[in-house]
Amino acid sequence: MIKLSDGRNLPLDMHKVKVVQRLPFPLIEQRLAAIREGGFNTFMLRTRDMFLDMLTDSGTNAQSDAQLAASMESDDAYAGSESFFKMVDAVQDVFGYNYVLPAHQGRAAEHLIAKGLVKPGDVIPMNQHFTTTKAHLVLAGATVEEICTDEGYNPDSGCLFKGNMDIDKLNQVIARHGADKIPFIRMESTANLLGGQPFSMANLKEVRAIADKHKIPLLVDTSLITDNAYMIKHREAGYEKCSVAEIIKEIGSIADIIYMSGRKSTTSRAGLITMREKKIYDQLAPLVPVYEGFLTYGGISTREIESMAVGLREMTEENCAGCAVELIEYFVSRLIDKGIPVVKPAGGVGAHIDALRFLPHLDHQQYPAGALAAAIFICSGVRGMERGTVSMDRDVDGTELISELELVRLAVPRRAFTMSHIEYVVDRVAWLYKHREMIGGLAWENEPKMLRFFIGRLKPIAAGQASANWDEELAQAFIHDFSRNM
Repeated sequence: MIKLSDGRNLPLDMHKVKVVQRLPFPLIEQRLAAIREGGFNTFMLRTRDMFLDMLTDSGTNAQSDAQLAASMESDDAYAGSESFFKMVDAVQDVFGYNYVLPAHQGRAAEHLIAKGLVKPGDVIPMNQHFTTTKAHLVLAGATVEEICTDEGYNPDSGCLFKGNMDIDKLNQVIARHGADKIPFIRMESTANLLGGQPFSMANLKEVRAIADKHKIPLLVDTSLITDNAYMIKHREAGYEKCSVAEIIKEIGSIADIIYMSGRKSTTSRAGLITMREKKIYDQLAPLVPVYEGFLTYGGISTREIESMAVGLREMTEENCAGCAVELIEYFVSRLIDKGIPVVKPAGGVGAHIDALRFLPHLDHQQYPAGALAAAIFICSGVRGMERGTVSMDRDVDGTELISELELVRLAVPRRAFTMSHIEYVVDRVAWLYKHREMIGGLAWENEPKMLRFFIGRLKPIAAGQASANWDEELAQAFIHDFSRNM
C-alpha cells in the first residue's frame, strides 16, 4: 500500500500480468435465468453465466511463473517421489516441522485429523468453526464449541483481532468437559466465517499456555496464515519490524499440529498436515493410504506438489502476502464510501457485506445473505458466497440453527482481479443498496441434511415490500436504470 500525493492509499500491485483469460459478460436476462436454474444458490452457477467469480479464493488464486516452471520438473513416482521431499523441505523452512503428510485439499486433511484424533463424545474448542471442519468433527461424534471473543460477532466493531479466542470461555469449556475429552484446541487463521478476521500472536500465546497447563495439543488451521501474519505485522504492537516469514515461523513454534489447504495461501491445489511430534504422525500416517494415496503423494498430482513447495515459500514474501489483504482493504473502504454496511475492519478472503443491515426487512429464516448474494449476481454478474444461516445445518431435531452473522462474501483471490473489477462491483452493489427494499427472502425447495449450502436449492418468497417475484422485478428495475443492458 502506498500513499498518493493527494493523500489516498493505493494498493500497489507488485506483479505484472503475463497470461490472461477472457471473461464473459452475460446479459441480465441470462443471469436471471441462470440463478433460477441454480435454485438461487450461487454454487450452482456455471462460469459461462457470470462476469466475475468472487465465490471463493480456494483454488482460484493466480499461480506464479516460478510455480508453473517447477511443476514441469515433477517426479511422477508413485512412492518416494522427489517432488514430495521438496515440499517437506519447504515445510521445514516455513514452519520448522519435520513430519509432513500430504492430502488432496484442506477438507481431506480435516477428514484425516477427525478419523485419527477424534472419538465420539469429544469436544473441540475453536475460535470459529469452518463448515467442512465442523462437518468432519460432527461425523466423528464430537461437539464443536465456538468461543471467539464477543467482538467477533459485531460487524461494526473496530476490533483489530476479532478472530481471537475468548480465554475465559476456553477455561470454562475445559472445566465443564474435562481435558481428557478435548483431543485438541483449534485456532483458525483467519476466521473465515467471521469475515476473514485474524487472531493476534498474544492471544495465540495465551491459548498455548492453557493448552500446556492441561496437556492438550494446539492445532492451527493455517489455510490463510499469510493474511493473518500480514495483519499481525501491521496491527500488533511489537511485530512491526518482523517479516511475514518470521511471524509464520513463530506461529509454527507455538502450535503442535498445523494443517492447511494449499488452495488458499500457496495458490496450489493441494493440502497437508504437519506436526512436531512423531507420535501424532504415527497416528495419522496409516490413514493416508486408505483415504488419500501413498505417503508421498496423498491424492495430489506431483505437479501440484512441486507447485506447493514453491508456493509455501512465496507466501512468506511481503509482496505476495500483502497483495490480497491490501486490495481487500481498498475494496472495503470503497464500499464504506458508498454507505454499504460491511464487516470492519477489512480482513482476509474478501469483502464481507452485512446482509442484516443491508436488508433489515428480512429475518434470519428468510435467509438474507442468500437473497443478497442472488440479487448481487442478478444486478452485476458477480458471484459471491452466502456466509450466514444457509451455511449452517439444522439441529438433530430439525430446528434451524441461526447464524450469528449474515454475510455475503465477495472473495478477492490473490493476483486475479484488477482495480477496475473492484470499482465495477462497488458501483453495482451501491445501485442495489438504493433498491434494497425490492429484495425479498428465500425458502428451501430442496434442502440437503448436511452442508446444504453447497447443493441445496431455494426459491424467492415475499417479504417486506418485496413480492414473491422480486427477482424479476429487480431485473426490470436494473434494465430501466441502465441504457445498456449489461
